[in-house]
Amino acid sequence: MPTSLKRWWRKIVFEPNDPRFWNAQAPKVAAIGGGTGLSILLKGLKNYFDDISAIVTMTDDGASSGVIRQEFDTLPPGDIRKCISALAQDEELVSKVLEYRFNKKEKIFAGHTLGNIWIAALTKYFGSFEKALEATLKIFATRGNIYPSTLDSVKLAAVYENDGKEIGESKIAKPGSKIKKIYFSKNPKPYPKALQAIRNADLIVAGPGSLFTSILPNLIIKEIAAAIKKNQQAVKIYIANCSTERGETESFSVEEHLETINRITGAKLFDYLLVNSRIIKRSKNESTLGTVNNITTKRKNHLGVEIFRADIIDHKNPLIHDSEKLAQALSRIYKKTRR
Repeated sequence: MPTSLKRWWRKIVFEPNDPRFWNAQAPKVAAIGGGTGLSILLKGLKNYFDDISAIVTMTDDGASSGVIRQEFDTLPPGDIRKCISALAQDEELVSKVLEYRFNKKEKIFAGHTLGNIWIAALTKYFGSFEKALEATLKIFATRGNIYPSTLDSVKLAAVYENDGKEIGESKIAKPGSKIKKIYFSKNPKPYPKALQAIRNADLIVAGPGSLFTSILPNLIIKEIAAAIKKNQQAVKIYIANCSTERGETESFSVEEHLETINRITGAKLFDYLLVNSRIIKRSKNESTLGTVNNITTKRKNHLGVEIFRADIIDHKNPLIHDSEKLAQALSRIYKKTRR
């Protein structure tokens, strides 16, 4: 089936709540985050929005990404790789290919994903991470753009309430230690295309994801925070995590997530907050997941931010959101609040 016919078919099979039915101008979406959270969001968004730009944090220094970052003197590919898989036309196939991880017996590539090796190799071939990413998006026919929040190689650092410090994203999460603030080893320049996507967006979404290591590393780039604040046409939504996270937000309430963003960025960036309404206190798979502490709130407004509640949790894995339910909820909020 020709690509144009496939696109036409996708448009007619979605429900009337699909934003693509509302007018001839498809809403432009800027999705901000990193790690697994952003890829979960993108999987659902691509079924409801045609014009998507993912802005991805670039501070990962652990596992395969950390080794490749050091050995090849390049940017970490891991979070970008997950977003490529999520937005690919053939998500299932591309995910199997890019997410394939070599086992310990395969000494040369042990522990690395094929996607990370792919991006590192193309970076060497083209001479830049930017060109490698552009080529990969074309090859895997992604349904949207993916932009690093910065092309500068920076390390993320944290200061804790006991005034202790840690440098390196993979070292920041410490069970029992409360993070006071995060900062970069040097001031990074924002990626211009990421800024432009935020400025042009009709819908700006941040989250879900690790607050201090996936969401805030994008928002503490001053130009990115300023672009979000200055875009008055956009519906701006922060998606709160559906559970606490060990080492980062162990005792946080939903409200504290929002308060932390406002405090660390020094600005009110979002007009709406999407919160999971379903509570599963303890997972049946406790040996795998540990004790799950889901969080929600009954408030309708906090710090001038309107709160929407919906069942958006993945019941099979209560630590994370359900892609489809999350996208549907965002679509409903956008329809209700768009300017």
